[in-house]
Amino acid sequence: MMTQTKAADGHLFDCWIEPAKSERKGGIVILQEIFGVTDQLKGVAAIYAALGYEVAIPALFDRQERGVVVPFDKGPKGRDLMLAAKLDETMVDVAAAVAALAKNGGKVGVIGFCWGGGLAIRAAQTLDIAAAVAFYGTRLPQYLDRPLKAPMQGHWGTQDDHVPAEMLAEAQAYLPQMEVHTYTAGHAFANDARPSYVPDVAAKAHARTQAFLQKHLG
Repeated sequence: MMTQTKAADGHLFDCWIEPAKSERKGGIVILQEIFGVTDQLKGVAAIYAALGYEVAIPALFDRQERGVVVPFDKGPKGRDLMLAAKLDETMVDVAAAVAALAKNGGKVGVIGFCWGGGLAIRAAQTLDIAAAVAFYGTRLPQYLDRPLKAPMQGHWGTQDDHVPAEMLAEAQAYLPQMEVHTYTAGHAFANDARPSYVPDVAAKAHARTQAFLQKHLG
């Protein structure tokens, strides 16, 4: 269900909450692509809720345009909204979503996709979380300015034109504690609503993610 969450600076934003479907293990914040809180992401939330996690998806574009969900074939609009977002403000909203789940008990982790994958790295650097996972996180150079505080796992396709091999190598060198997995795939390989979807690769990446979160969240 869609709820509202208040950030530390008073900003009120939408946040999709998927309750845990079994005994609650903890919480997971899912960080969006450049398309907003999509039905596809809600489907991902349902998968992790079935494993016992309460899941939150904060609407990180609400500071730019409230309630916006960008169609997958309108990438330039999503990119413009992403470029208009200020990293520090976005992370205030992520922190609020983390805090909302933490209030309900247990440890909290973060999973981010695309733009949100890069934000997951920032979360592991700055927020009080138990672990973070990036799926094809983008804009990596801007996050190479401080060490990780939380365990971090990342998944990238070797054919991802958003993240060239040298960019990923630079990130691995700067963040040597980050567990990195690469796959023969392009960008957005885990998005089952887009042509880039690679089912077997997505399944492998999610299995590794679930094991990683089980280890660090319980």
